[in-house]
Amino acid sequence: MKYILIIAFLTFNLNLFAQSGDYIRRDETKTGQVLEWKLSLNPDGTFLYNFYRNLGNPNLEENFYGKGKWKSNKSLIFFLVDDKNDIDKTHTLNFSNSKARINSKSSRDKSTRVIKTSLRFYDSKLSAIKGLELFKKEN
Repeated sequence: MKYILIIAFLTFNLNLFAQSGDYIRRDETKTGQVLEWKLSLNPDGTFLYNFYRNLGNPNLEENFYGKGKWKSNKSLIFFLVDDKNDIDKTHTLNFSNSKARINSKSSRDKSTRVIKTSLRFYDSKLSAIKGLELFKKEN
């Protein structure tokens, strides 16, 4: 029984380490506007989200933040937010009940095609992130 618990604990921690990291996306429009998303999934089960927008004019920069905890189940990521501890003056976005999927190249795929590891939100109360795809930053 002791060995089963140790194996289950190690499997859970390895799963968190495999999916943790920085997921980013940066878009620039023809008019010079910059949109940048960053999601950091930390190995300790916490996350930090930042959306930066520069509208191209002086003093028209905006930042939106969110934080909380995340859990994984295979390739699915579930976001949890404690309203008392995670929502404050700076971190105003509530990711409660948001869900995302990790997309990566299958280990069975032996082709030479390159598939970037990405995270796509498929369910969220925040309409701005539903359908958003972020790509894992390679170290």
